Amino acid sequence: MEANRQDGDKTKPAALVDAYPGLGKSTAVRAYGRALYRKQITLRGESTPVGDRRVPVIYIALTGNTSVRGLNASICRFYGLPTSGNADMLAERAVDAVLSMNTIAIVIDDVHFMSGSNSNAVRMANQLKYLANVFPVTLLYIGVGVRQRGLLREGLSPHQALLAQFGRRTTPLTLLPFQVEDTAGRRQWRTLLKTIEKQLVLADKYPGMLARDLSDYLYSRSTGHFASLMTLINRGCLRAIRSGHERLDKNLMDQVKNDAAAEDARQELQAAIEAGLLTTRPDDGEQPRKSA
Repeated sequence: MEANRQDGDKTKPAALVDAYPGLGKSTAVRAYGRALYRKQITLRGESTPVGDRRVPVIYIALTGNTSVRGLNASICRFYGLPTSGNADMLAERAVDAVLSMNTIAIVIDDVHFMSGSNSNAVRMANQLKYLANVFPVTLLYIGVGVRQRGLLREGLSPHQALLAQFGRRTTPLTLLPFQVEDTAGRRQWRTLLKTIEKQLVLADKYPGMLARDLSDYLYSRSTGHFASLMTLINRGCLRAIRSGHERLDKNLMDQVKNDAAAEDARQELQAAIEAGLLTTRPDDGEQPRKSA
Protein backbone atom coordinates (compact mmCIF):
# COMPACT_ATOMS: atom_id res chain seq x y z
CA MET A 1 0.00 0.00 0.00
CA GLU A 2 2.73 2.47 0.93
CA ALA A 3 4.87 1.66 -2.10
CA ASN A 4 1.89 1.97 -4.45
CA ARG A 5 1.45 5.61 -3.45
CA GLN A 6 4.48 6.32 -5.65
CA ASP A 7 2.88 4.84 -8.78
CA GLY A 8 0.62 7.80 -9.50
CA ASP A 9 -1.92 6.87 -12.17
CA LYS A 10 -0.11 3.69 -13.23
CA THR A 11 -1.62 0.26 -12.67
CA LYS A 12 -0.76 -0.63 -9.11
CA PRO A 13 0.57 -4.08 -8.16
CA ALA A 14 -1.90 -6.18 -6.17
CA ALA A 15 -1.37 -8.37 -3.11
CA LEU A 16 -2.75 -11.87 -2.59
CA VAL A 17 -3.09 -13.52 0.82
CA ASP A 18 -3.15 -17.20 -0.14
CA ALA A 19 -3.31 -19.85 2.59
CA TYR A 20 -5.20 -22.88 3.85
CA PRO A 21 -8.69 -22.44 5.31
CA GLY A 22 -9.05 -21.54 8.97
CA LEU A 23 -5.83 -19.57 9.41
CA GLY A 24 -7.44 -16.16 9.74
CA LYS A 25 -6.73 -14.73 6.26
CA SER A 26 -9.98 -12.82 5.95
CA THR A 27 -9.85 -11.78 9.60
CA ALA A 28 -6.34 -10.38 9.19
CA VAL A 29 -7.06 -8.52 5.95
CA ARG A 30 -10.35 -7.10 7.24
CA ALA A 31 -8.54 -5.92 10.38
CA TYR A 32 -5.92 -4.26 8.18
CA GLY A 33 -8.68 -2.71 6.05
CA ARG A 34 -10.46 -1.29 9.10
CA ALA A 35 -7.21 0.16 10.43
CA LEU A 36 -6.44 1.69 7.04
CA TYR A 37 -9.99 3.09 6.83
CA ARG A 38 -9.73 4.76 10.24
CA LYS A 39 -6.26 6.09 9.51
CA GLN A 40 -7.42 7.74 6.29
CA ILE A 41 -10.53 9.22 7.92
CA THR A 42 -8.48 10.58 10.81
CA LEU A 43 -5.85 11.98 8.45
CA ARG A 44 -8.08 13.36 5.69
CA GLY A 45 -11.54 13.71 7.21
CA GLU A 46 -14.88 12.05 6.55
CA SER A 47 -15.53 14.10 3.40
CA THR A 48 -13.54 14.69 0.22
CA PRO A 49 -12.51 18.24 -0.77
CA VAL A 50 -15.63 18.53 -2.97
CA GLY A 51 -17.96 17.33 -0.21
CA ASP A 52 -18.48 13.65 -1.11
CA ARG A 53 -18.37 10.98 1.57
CA ARG A 54 -14.89 9.49 1.89
CA VAL A 55 -14.75 5.68 1.62
CA PRO A 56 -11.04 4.68 1.68
CA VAL A 57 -11.55 0.89 1.66
CA ILE A 58 -14.27 -1.40 0.34
CA TYR A 59 -14.75 -5.17 0.77
CA ILE A 60 -16.48 -7.63 -1.54
CA ALA A 61 -16.54 -11.42 -1.77
CA LEU A 62 -16.80 -13.62 -4.84
CA THR A 63 -18.95 -16.74 -5.08
CA GLY A 64 -18.77 -19.79 -7.29
CA ASN A 65 -21.11 -18.18 -9.82
CA THR A 66 -20.18 -14.51 -9.51
CA SER A 67 -20.54 -12.83 -12.90
CA VAL A 68 -19.00 -9.62 -14.16
CA ARG A 69 -22.31 -7.88 -13.55
CA GLY A 70 -22.47 -9.41 -10.07
CA LEU A 71 -18.97 -8.14 -9.28
CA ASN A 72 -19.84 -4.62 -10.40
CA ALA A 73 -23.13 -4.78 -8.50
CA SER A 74 -21.28 -5.83 -5.33
CA ILE A 75 -19.06 -2.78 -5.58
CA CYS A 76 -22.06 -0.49 -6.10
CA ARG A 77 -23.93 -2.18 -3.24
CA PHE A 78 -21.05 -1.52 -0.85
CA TYR A 79 -21.26 2.17 -1.68
CA GLY A 80 -25.03 2.16 -1.22
CA LEU A 81 -25.62 2.85 -4.92
CA PRO A 82 -28.40 1.42 -7.14
CA THR A 83 -27.65 -2.01 -8.59
CA SER A 84 -29.98 -1.80 -11.59
CA GLY A 85 -28.68 -1.84 -15.14
CA ASN A 86 -26.30 -3.99 -17.18
CA ALA A 87 -22.66 -4.75 -16.41
CA ASP A 88 -21.32 -1.72 -18.28
CA MET A 89 -23.67 0.70 -16.53
CA LEU A 90 -22.73 -0.75 -13.15
CA ALA A 91 -19.02 -0.53 -14.02
CA GLU A 92 -19.35 3.16 -14.87
CA ARG A 93 -21.23 3.74 -11.63
CA ALA A 94 -18.53 1.87 -9.67
CA VAL A 95 -15.71 3.82 -11.32
CA ASP A 96 -17.43 7.10 -10.49
CA ALA A 97 -17.88 6.02 -6.86
CA VAL A 98 -14.26 4.93 -6.46
CA LEU A 99 -12.97 8.20 -7.87
CA SER A 100 -15.41 10.54 -6.13
CA MET A 101 -15.16 8.84 -2.71
CA ASN A 102 -11.35 8.62 -2.81
CA THR A 103 -11.14 4.85 -2.37
CA ILE A 104 -7.54 3.64 -2.17
CA ALA A 105 -7.98 -0.12 -1.55
CA ILE A 106 -10.44 -2.80 -2.64
CA VAL A 107 -10.44 -6.13 -0.78
CA ILE A 108 -11.72 -9.05 -2.87
CA ASP A 109 -12.29 -12.24 -0.86
CA ASP A 110 -12.58 -15.84 -2.13
CA VAL A 111 -10.72 -15.08 -5.34
CA HIS A 112 -10.05 -18.83 -5.76
CA PHE A 113 -13.52 -19.08 -7.30
CA MET A 114 -11.94 -17.64 -10.44
CA SER A 115 -9.90 -20.80 -11.04
CA GLY A 116 -10.52 -23.01 -14.02
CA SER A 117 -10.69 -22.52 -17.76
CA ASN A 118 -14.42 -21.82 -17.99
CA SER A 119 -15.53 -18.69 -19.81
CA ASN A 120 -16.84 -17.03 -16.65
CA ALA A 121 -13.39 -17.24 -15.02
CA VAL A 122 -11.80 -15.64 -18.07
CA ARG A 123 -14.40 -12.85 -18.08
CA MET A 124 -13.79 -12.26 -14.37
CA ALA A 125 -10.03 -12.08 -14.99
CA ASN A 126 -10.63 -9.49 -17.69
CA GLN A 127 -12.87 -7.51 -15.35
CA LEU A 128 -10.32 -7.48 -12.54
CA LYS A 129 -7.69 -6.37 -15.05
CA TYR A 130 -10.07 -3.57 -16.03
CA LEU A 131 -10.55 -2.57 -12.40
CA ALA A 132 -6.79 -2.48 -11.86
CA ASN A 133 -6.36 -0.31 -14.95
CA VAL A 134 -9.09 2.26 -14.27
CA PHE A 135 -9.21 2.35 -10.46
CA PRO A 136 -6.38 4.24 -8.69
CA VAL A 137 -6.48 1.63 -5.93
CA THR A 138 -4.52 -1.31 -4.56
CA LEU A 139 -6.38 -4.60 -4.97
CA LEU A 140 -6.02 -6.98 -2.03
CA TYR A 141 -7.05 -10.53 -2.90
CA ILE A 142 -7.81 -13.31 -0.41
CA GLY A 143 -8.03 -16.95 -1.47
CA VAL A 144 -7.38 -20.61 -0.76
CA GLY A 145 -4.85 -22.55 -2.84
CA VAL A 146 -4.75 -19.84 -5.50
CA ARG A 147 -1.21 -20.63 -6.62
CA GLN A 148 -1.94 -24.36 -6.85
CA ARG A 149 -5.05 -23.66 -8.90
CA GLY A 150 -2.92 -21.91 -11.53
CA LEU A 151 -4.08 -18.32 -11.27
CA LEU A 152 -0.51 -17.08 -10.82
CA ARG A 153 1.24 -19.41 -13.27
CA GLU A 154 1.88 -18.42 -16.85
CA GLY A 155 1.29 -20.43 -19.99
CA LEU A 156 -0.90 -23.19 -18.58
CA SER A 157 -3.14 -23.30 -21.63
CA PRO A 158 -4.53 -20.92 -24.26
CA HIS A 159 -7.70 -20.62 -22.18
CA GLN A 160 -5.73 -19.47 -19.14
CA ALA A 161 -3.46 -16.95 -20.86
CA LEU A 162 -5.51 -14.08 -19.45
CA LEU A 163 -5.28 -15.47 -15.93
CA ALA A 164 -1.47 -15.56 -16.24
CA GLN A 165 -1.34 -11.77 -15.95
CA PHE A 166 -2.06 -12.15 -12.24
CA GLY A 167 1.41 -13.61 -11.82
CA ARG A 168 3.05 -10.41 -13.07
CA ARG A 169 0.75 -8.02 -11.22
CA THR A 170 0.28 -9.83 -7.93
CA THR A 171 2.55 -10.33 -4.94
CA PRO A 172 1.64 -13.53 -3.04
CA LEU A 173 1.62 -13.52 0.75
CA THR A 174 0.63 -16.32 3.09
CA LEU A 175 -0.29 -17.25 6.65
CA LEU A 176 0.95 -20.35 8.44
CA PRO A 177 -0.60 -22.28 11.33
CA PHE A 178 0.77 -21.37 14.73
CA GLN A 179 3.71 -23.65 15.50
CA VAL A 180 5.35 -24.39 18.85
CA GLU A 181 8.49 -26.24 17.78
CA ASP A 182 10.73 -23.33 18.83
CA THR A 183 10.75 -20.60 21.47
CA ALA A 184 9.70 -17.89 19.01
CA GLY A 185 6.65 -19.88 17.97
CA ARG A 186 5.71 -20.66 21.57
CA ARG A 187 5.96 -16.99 22.52
CA GLN A 188 3.77 -16.03 19.59
CA TRP A 189 1.18 -18.58 20.67
CA ARG A 190 1.23 -17.26 24.24
CA THR A 191 0.88 -13.67 23.00
CA LEU A 192 -2.18 -14.70 20.99
CA LEU A 193 -3.79 -16.37 24.01
CA LYS A 194 -3.06 -13.37 26.23
CA THR A 195 -4.64 -11.07 23.68
CA ILE A 196 -7.76 -13.23 23.46
CA GLU A 197 -7.90 -13.59 27.23
CA LYS A 198 -8.06 -9.80 27.69
CA GLN A 199 -11.16 -9.63 25.48
CA LEU A 200 -13.16 -12.33 27.29
CA VAL A 201 -16.09 -11.17 29.40
CA LEU A 202 -16.38 -13.84 32.11
CA ALA A 203 -17.00 -12.98 35.76
CA ASP A 204 -14.41 -15.43 37.14
CA LYS A 205 -11.68 -15.16 34.51
CA TYR A 206 -8.16 -14.57 35.82
CA PRO A 207 -4.73 -13.74 34.37
CA GLY A 208 -3.22 -16.81 32.80
CA MET A 209 -6.52 -18.66 32.38
CA LEU A 210 -5.77 -19.28 28.71
CA ALA A 211 -2.11 -18.40 28.23
CA ARG A 212 -0.88 -20.47 31.17
CA ASP A 213 -3.45 -23.04 32.30
CA LEU A 214 -4.99 -23.98 28.96
CA SER A 215 -2.13 -23.28 26.56
CA ASP A 216 -1.23 -26.90 25.73
CA TYR A 217 -4.86 -27.98 25.80
CA LEU A 218 -6.04 -25.26 23.39
CA TYR A 219 -3.18 -25.98 21.00
CA SER A 220 -4.00 -29.67 20.78
CA ARG A 221 -7.73 -28.93 20.39
CA SER A 222 -7.17 -26.31 17.64
CA THR A 223 -4.01 -27.77 16.04
CA GLY A 224 -2.68 -24.22 15.80
CA HIS A 225 -5.42 -23.00 13.46
CA PHE A 226 -6.88 -19.62 14.34
CA ALA A 227 -10.45 -20.34 13.20
CA SER A 228 -10.58 -23.60 15.15
CA LEU A 229 -9.19 -21.87 18.24
CA MET A 230 -11.76 -19.07 18.12
CA THR A 231 -14.63 -21.49 17.51
CA LEU A 232 -13.58 -23.51 20.55
CA ILE A 233 -13.19 -20.46 22.80
CA ASN A 234 -16.46 -18.86 21.68
CA ARG A 235 -18.41 -22.04 22.38
CA GLY A 236 -16.59 -22.52 25.66
CA CYS A 237 -17.51 -19.00 26.79
CA LEU A 238 -21.14 -19.58 25.88
CA ARG A 239 -21.21 -22.77 27.95
CA ALA A 240 -19.41 -21.05 30.84
CA ILE A 241 -21.99 -18.24 30.90
CA ARG A 242 -25.05 -20.47 30.56
CA SER A 243 -23.83 -22.87 33.23
CA GLY A 244 -22.82 -20.10 35.63
CA HIS A 245 -19.24 -21.43 35.72
CA GLU A 246 -17.93 -18.08 34.36
CA ARG A 247 -14.44 -19.32 33.56
CA LEU A 248 -12.76 -21.67 31.10
CA ASP A 249 -11.04 -24.81 32.32
CA LYS A 250 -10.32 -28.27 30.97
CA ASN A 251 -13.38 -29.91 32.51
CA LEU A 252 -15.70 -27.40 30.90
CA MET A 253 -13.86 -27.34 27.56
CA ASP A 254 -14.01 -31.14 27.32
CA GLN A 255 -17.78 -30.73 26.90
CA VAL A 256 -17.36 -28.42 23.90
CA LYS A 257 -17.35 -29.77 20.36
CA ASN A 258 -15.03 -28.26 17.75
CA ASP A 259 -14.87 -28.46 13.96
CA ALA A 260 -14.29 -31.84 12.34
CA ALA A 261 -10.79 -31.12 11.03
CA ALA A 262 -9.52 -30.02 14.43
CA GLU A 263 -11.11 -32.97 16.24
CA ASP A 264 -9.65 -35.44 13.73
CA ALA A 265 -6.12 -34.04 14.09
CA ARG A 266 -6.01 -33.48 17.86
CA GLN A 267 -5.11 -37.01 18.98
CA GLU A 268 -1.53 -36.98 17.72
CA LEU A 269 -0.78 -33.55 19.19
CA GLN A 270 -2.42 -34.42 22.49
CA ALA A 271 -0.38 -37.62 22.76
CA ALA A 272 2.87 -35.73 22.06
CA ILE A 273 2.06 -33.13 24.71
CA GLU A 274 1.11 -35.73 27.31
CA ALA A 275 4.33 -37.65 26.60
CA GLY A 276 6.40 -34.51 27.14
CA LEU A 277 7.55 -34.41 23.52
CA LEU A 278 5.84 -31.10 22.78
CA THR A 279 4.97 -28.01 24.81
CA THR A 280 3.50 -24.62 24.05
CA ARG A 281 5.09 -22.87 27.02
CA PRO A 282 8.21 -20.75 26.41
CA ASP A 283 11.31 -21.60 28.43
CA ASP A 284 10.48 -19.10 31.18
CA GLY A 285 9.54 -21.40 34.02
CA GLU A 286 5.84 -20.60 33.78
CA GLN A 287 3.81 -23.60 34.88
CA PRO A 288 0.05 -24.21 34.66
CA ARG A 289 -2.08 -24.28 37.78
CA LYS A 290 -3.01 -27.65 39.15
CA SER A 291 -6.76 -28.12 38.86
CA ALA A 292 -8.60 -28.63 42.11
